[in-house]
Amino acid sequence: MSVAGDRFVVISGCSGGGKSTLTAELRRRGHAVVEEPGRRIVQEERAGDGAALPWVDMAAFARRAIALALADRAAAGGETGWVFFDRGLVDAAAALQHATGEPVLGPLCRAHPYHRRMFMAPPWPEIYEKDPERPHALTAAIAEYERLCLAYALLDYDVTPLPKASVRDRADHILQMLDD
Repeated sequence: MSVAGDRFVVISGCSGGGKSTLTAELRRRGHAVVEEPGRRIVQEERAGDGAALPWVDMAAFARRAIALALADRAAAGGETGWVFFDRGLVDAAAALQHATGEPVLGPLCRAHPYHRRMFMAPPWPEIYEKDPERPHALTAAIAEYERLCLAYALLDYDVTPLPKASVRDRADHILQMLDD
């Protein structure tokens, strides 16, 4: 892995599983954080023509997410210490491959690796909520979660499930696992 990739830690998993809240806690503790590409794209698309919304054109959305994830990685290269990504390139490539069948996951993601250990937020129905950037049902979020677990495993990441615990406990868990 690249030197930067060794510091780049992905937090992925089920939509509505608490990833953004967790990355906000990690930022509060002084770590660099990269916000989820998909949410940023949805916000931009809702303000514009909406052509690349995931529920309108998943392939267009995923292509934009790939470009944004690559730009995020490049921009984070100057950071020191851990950099936590709320989703990232693997998520975007898995979405494109699922939508189109294009075999982009392996070649693209192996060329731009993250830290070998990544963290997966499991489905958590008790905290799941729809919002303007997440209008899909929990069943769709669970299906995406299952695809992501497979994608990260196929790329030989050490997929580490996050506990269903307080945000403070989750952040402590991540930092302890990275120090081991």
